[in-house]
Amino acid sequence: MRVIGSALFVIWLYGLMAVLGLICLPALLGPRSWAKACFNLYLVLVFAGLRVLCGIRFEVRGREHIPQGPALVASKHQSMFETLAFWQILPDPAIILKKELKFLPVFGWYAMKLKNVAVDRSAGAKALRDMLKAARQRAGEGRQIVIFPQGTRVKPGAGESYKPGVAGLYSAMGVPCVPVALNSGLYWPGSGFVRSPGTILVEFLPAIEPGLSKGEFMTTLEARIETASDALLAEAGRKLTAGEAAA
Repeated sequence: MRVIGSALFVIWLYGLMAVLGLICLPALLGPRSWAKACFNLYLVLVFAGLRVLCGIRFEVRGREHIPQGPALVASKHQSMFETLAFWQILPDPAIILKKELKFLPVFGWYAMKLKNVAVDRSAGAKALRDMLKAARQRAGEGRQIVIFPQGTRVKPGAGESYKPGVAGLYSAMGVPCVPVALNSGLYWPGSGFVRSPGTILVEFLPAIEPGLSKGEFMTTLEARIETASDALLAEAGRKLTAGEAAA
């Protein structure tokens, strides 16, 4: 049943993206709020399908820490789930995405209309400068800049270094950084096909105020996210072996 439900959900996820994206094409010619309304409708339908077809819900904790104005949000990244869910959870996010995604049909059109931040990872120092410039602009509009500081999706329980780009954003933006822990990979894997029923936990942690040194900030950020994410895994009853984490 999980295989059937997962297959139907994949059809729903991408079929809906194509159909609704094309129906809402005129929104791309209007103000950003039009595209945002269409994308919000898409998310409502996607997460409804996730509940019905896969038995997956999500719960947000630490809502008192969700920023309402400009902030840097640094999140654990385990699956495609959080790249979508933050658009429902945060007031007006701008997610830092790899450049290749903006060239995807439909998804890329809306990602750019919604003024996310596309980063060319092959451009080295120039990519960092461009990211910092775009992030400051979005923050100046009162938006929340979302970055996945490990730079890629990481399996639950697996280790991956935190990249320096998040420290560059923290220093350049001069706004609080809100860490986010989650366990989405237990139910919606970053790779693989079958999704498992359960409740994804997303936890917003107390903000790290601006002004820390790079080293102190990175140490604090990693400790908070990893400790809280491990606790969410334990709460879900999943203690991964070293072999599972490395697989």
